[in-house]
Amino acid sequence: MKGSTRTDQAALEAALHYRFKNPDLLDLALTHGSAGRGPDNQRLEFLGDALLNFCVAQIIFQERPDWPEGSMSKLRGLLVCTEALHDWAKALSLTLKTGPRAPKQPGALRKPLADAMEALLAALYLDAEESGEAGLPPVMALVRHQHLAAVRSARLGMWESRDSKTTLQERAASLGFPAPSYQQISRSGPDHQPVFVVRANLGELQAEASAGSLKQAEILAARSLVERLDEGADRPD
Repeated sequence: MKGSTRTDQAALEAALHYRFKNPDLLDLALTHGSAGRGPDNQRLEFLGDALLNFCVAQIIFQERPDWPEGSMSKLRGLLVCTEALHDWAKALSLTLKTGPRAPKQPGALRKPLADAMEALLAALYLDAEESGEAGLPPVMALVRHQHLAAVRSARLGMWESRDSKTTLQERAASLGFPAPSYQQISRSGPDHQPVFVVRANLGELQAEASAGSLKQAEILAARSLVERLDEGADRPD
């Protein structure tokens, strides 16, 4: 194994707070089908998708005891979508082991990186199981760190518009508000697992939200302001 590869693996393991006993599992999780290298991460992605959905569902179930099933499902859909998975993979600096057939268009790695994030969760689970440990706890710990803040700041109806920043801008213009703006209030946690707090401003209206990426925090804050407008927030003078 080359030195740079060892360094990349060590950095990722530090971000995950987990050391792989079987490095081949980690390698496989980061091997997309476009690499043309034989076995790829599709089977791991299948398992990782199930693990992620279970973990997120349990977090929502515990943190939102008063929410109905339909609302819990919609929130889970926002947290496990391709965009959210891609942002998580980027925050962890995941690098696909791609080959000559790797996609070269800008943004073309969005889905492959999202798939690799799910495959990584499965690899973590299987590595723990193979070593005689329970596989679910390290996966749950990782998912909780990524999504707990977003679940706690979620509001009913926030999923009605997935592109909440655009929706807020359009809604503001139609109601005579100035263009919305976003302000980073704080950033905490280590570099590999940050927590951002963002304030969205719309005239005199404000809303704060926190998430594992700056973009996701802005989206959540924008959704909160959209809800305020839906509830009949006053127009500007």
